[in-house]
Amino acid sequence: MSLSSSSLNQFVIQHTLKAMGICSKAIENLLLGTAAAQENLMLQSEISTGIGVYGISKETHCRLWDDYLALDPDLASEVRGLASQHEFLKHPHIELATNLAYATAIAWMVYKRGGVILPHPDDVEGLALCWAEHFVKKSDANDEKQPLIDTFVNSYRKMGRNDPSLAA
Repeated sequence: MSLSSSSLNQFVIQHTLKAMGICSKAIENLLLGTAAAQENLMLQSEISTGIGVYGISKETHCRLWDDYLALDPDLASEVRGLASQHEFLKHPHIELATNLAYATAIAWMVYKRGGVILPHPDDVEGLALCWAEHFVKKSDANDEKQPLIDTFVNSYRKMGRNDPSLAA
């Protein structure tokens, strides 16, 4: 069983961004594309180190908290507020798989920490470049971004996002 892209957007991404005081079609489309592209990469790879719909590694999760969120208590509190009250303290990485709102917030933090400059929401190639530059592990990039950009664009289009304005 899978979650449709429209359900992921409407019930998870939009809801999470709204809870964080954010209203941005570009961020919605970037996060939808991220989920689709990460799933595609995980299917292509024999070993997956990422967790959840966004394929975030434990190392990335820890670095976000230790090197970014810990330096901004208000933002950390906002993100922590999306996590489960008790489970987060016992098994924080499991939240990436079991709590879609929390995983979405963490995925956005990956981009925000990197100082992402968002393209127009309809610029799928621009969104793909953001993903390749900020979300993909440097060791996976191998100095060649075009195959990654193609992965994002193809994944995005396969989920029925040929018209990015459909992210409503």
